[in-house]
Amino acid sequence: MTKRARDPRPPKHAIILCHPAPASFTGSVAERYRETALANGQDVVVRDLYRVGFDPVLKARERPTVAGFKLSDDVTAEIALIGDADILVLVYPLWFGTPPAMLKGYVERVFGAGFSHEAVRKRARHPMLTGKRLISFTSSGAPKPWLQEQGAWMSLRNVFDMYLARAFSMREPEHIHFGSVVDGMKQRFVDEYLYKVEQETRRICAEGAASTRRGRASETA
Repeated sequence: MTKRARDPRPPKHAIILCHPAPASFTGSVAERYRETALANGQDVVVRDLYRVGFDPVLKARERPTVAGFKLSDDVTAEIALIGDADILVLVYPLWFGTPPAMLKGYVERVFGAGFSHEAVRKRARHPMLTGKRLISFTSSGAPKPWLQEQGAWMSLRNVFDMYLARAFSMREPEHIHFGSVVDGMKQRFVDEYLYKVEQETRRICAEGAASTRRGRASETA
């Protein structure tokens, strides 16, 4: 018997933007991604951590291994906003070879909400993040080859991208990086980088739509 297929919702992208300056290259990347995803008929939610005043400090009661464990209201609100996203997009600059502290705090408080180190060690399925895509767009003042020479690039990919994806049972992470992003850089380089963002976003949207179609087809089998 053939089941009636539900009309699937379009893929949803949650953009997590982390940069203190309102008019930054990082902000332009997030905005270009948002515009392109919307133009491709997909849903987008943007969480601009500095603009919303996100508190990155983990509270003692939020640790899942302590007595009286309880999520704070702001964490519960974030989960409600991004919990149904299919694609999580981190947009941030590299500072001293690592993500900004506020983004690390977002990972600890929101991505890691209620998920213990024991669950990570046992490869438990994450209740919110399992099977979702993790995509990062980053920038640095130094060129990427320099980061690679210093070991910073490999460390970032292993400790942040790959570890998070495995810890939270997400899909293989993707990382698009723009090097030599400095104040006063020529506009043509900015335009080239943003066009690259647009191209990558179109690809990601197309892959997300194809995945949705496959899911719909499986429901009719």
